[in-house]
Amino acid sequence: MDFKSKIFLIYGPTASGKSEFAIKLAKKINGEIINADSMQIYKELKILSARPYKKDYQNIKHHLYGFLSVNKNFSTGDWLKLIDKKIIDLKKKNKIPILVGGTGLYFKSLTEGLVSIPNIPIQLRKKIRSLHLKLGQKKFFTKLVKLDPLVTKKINSSDTQRSIRAYEVKLFTKKSMYDWFKNTKSNYEKADFYKIYIDFPRKDLIKKIETRANEMIKSGAIQEVKKFLKLRVSKNKSASKAIGINEVREYLAKKIKKEEVIEKISIKTRQYAKRQSTWGRGHMQEWNKMNPNSLDKFLKKF
Repeated sequence: MDFKSKIFLIYGPTASGKSEFAIKLAKKINGEIINADSMQIYKELKILSARPYKKDYQNIKHHLYGFLSVNKNFSTGDWLKLIDKKIIDLKKKNKIPILVGGTGLYFKSLTEGLVSIPNIPIQLRKKIRSLHLKLGQKKFFTKLVKLDPLVTKKINSSDTQRSIRAYEVKLFTKKSMYDWFKNTKSNYEKADFYKIYIDFPRKDLIKKIETRANEMIKSGAIQEVKKFLKLRVSKNKSASKAIGINEVREYLAKKIKKEEVIEKISIKTRQYAKRQSTWGRGHMQEWNKMNPNSLDKFLKKF
C-alpha cells in the first residue's frame, strides 16, 4: 500500500493515546498533525481539553489547536472548510496529513460530506417542540411517520431528538432528512484515507482517565476555570459544555471538595468515552480497529 498518498485519520475515545500515537506516526512518515477535536480548538481550554503539550508542537507541527476564543461559535462546516485548506497546503509541501481527534461528526463530515440542510426558523422549531410536549413521544412519532414514511427504518421510535429534527426538516423543506443525507457527497474518495480507530480496552481506559483527571487538577485546571468564568461565556456556547467547568465551579463555590472534583471529572469523562466508543462502533465499522499492541506493530511497517 502506498501510504504516502494517504490522509491518515485517527479516532478513539478520550485518553486512548491518540495524540501520542499520531506523533510517533508523523515522525515515521513525514507527517503533520491536524486537530479533529471540537474542544481542543479553544485557546482558553488547554488543560481541560487535554491539548498536546508545547514540546509536542516543537517535535512535530500541529495545526488548528487553540486558535479560537471560547466566546466564538464554530460549526462542523467551519472545521471542514479549514481542514480542506490545510490538507491542500500540506500536500503541496509533500507532507502527509494526520487528522487526530475524538469528534466523530468531524470525521463523518470529511469522509461522507456535510449535509447542507437549510436553517430552520426558530419560531417553527419552537412550534414543533411544543407539539412534541403536548403529544408525547409515542403519538409524535406516529404523526412523524405519516409526514415522512422514510423515518420508519431510520429512527428508533423512542429517539426524541432525532424525531423532532426529522419533523422540522420535512415540514420546512418538504424533503425528508434522509433525502438530504442521500444527496450528500465528500470532496474525497474513499481510497484517499487510511482510517485508524483506536479500540482501547475499557478497563485500562478507566485507569488512564482517572490518572488524567488527577493530572489536570495538578497542572492548573482550577486556575483555567477561574479565568474561563471571568469571560462570562454564554451557556449555549459549545465551550461551556467542556468537562470540568461545572465541577470546578462547584468547588469554587465550596459545594464540593477537591477530591470530589477529580471523581466527578473522572465519571463524566468515562461517560463521554463510552459515547465516543458507541459512535465508533456505529459509524466506523469499516475503519482499521487497532488496540495498543496493534498500533506498535503498525508503526514497525515504516
